[in-house]
Amino acid sequence: MLKVKEGSVETSSFVVDYVAFGQGSTPLILIPGLADGLQTVKGKGLPLALLYRRFAKDFRVYSFSRKRVLEEGYTTQDMARELMIALKEVERGPYMVMGISQGGMIGQHLALLYPEEVKRLVLGVSSSRPNPILVGRVVTWINLAKEGDFKELLIDTFENTYTPKRLRLYRPLYPFLVKAVKEENIGRFLIQAEACLTHNTYEQLDKIGCPTLIMGGAEDTILGAEASREMAAKIEGSLLKIFPKYGHGLYEEERLFNQEALNFFLEGINEKV
Repeated sequence: MLKVKEGSVETSSFVVDYVAFGQGSTPLILIPGLADGLQTVKGKGLPLALLYRRFAKDFRVYSFSRKRVLEEGYTTQDMARELMIALKEVERGPYMVMGISQGGMIGQHLALLYPEEVKRLVLGVSSSRPNPILVGRVVTWINLAKEGDFKELLIDTFENTYTPKRLRLYRPLYPFLVKAVKEENIGRFLIQAEACLTHNTYEQLDKIGCPTLIMGGAEDTILGAEASREMAAKIEGSLLKIFPKYGHGLYEEERLFNQEALNFFLEGINEKV
């Protein structure tokens, strides 16, 4: 039975929630995507531990949300800086880091700002800069959120994230899932969505020196598989895996995603810092 801890870090300027589990001696940091704007990790400890249970034996796993109160203009670089402050309160580095979608954007900044603290980096279904596919999808979500159409926001997100097989399970649940979208969180979501549109590390990616694994879905309709390919082309020595038949929900649907990440991180446990 996995032992899961839910906690928070409170500094003089912000509060951030996190989940922790695992028995290993090496810290692994999981950074969630844009969905964090609608629902933070608070209360989601067990589902997260189950999703990432493969890592529990060899790592001390942490998943951090963005801070509770976000200000307008909050960027992915701001998120990375404050995440590192929070990390230092609960665990010493260096860290293994895995970022999903917008979490990967934050992970890029972590590797650039704190190269001595990021031992290995996994970027899952992420991007280094806006592209037409990403902009079109995120702008649609922003408009739906501003209109208060939370049902269409959820449906559009799910329909563009998962494969038809997974959608057959989720579609009957849409009326129930939409109730989890709380109106008071829409401001958080909008700020994080805007941060996706302003994120741009593309010209700096060649400065990422840690071993990096990039994984994308060939059928990704939220940011496109080309976003993964161009990151791999810029990060020297990086590994690239594009999974056919999967989209943006690759990290949830394809078991090999977590296995590939686990193998990659295990290779780095005995590396010299």
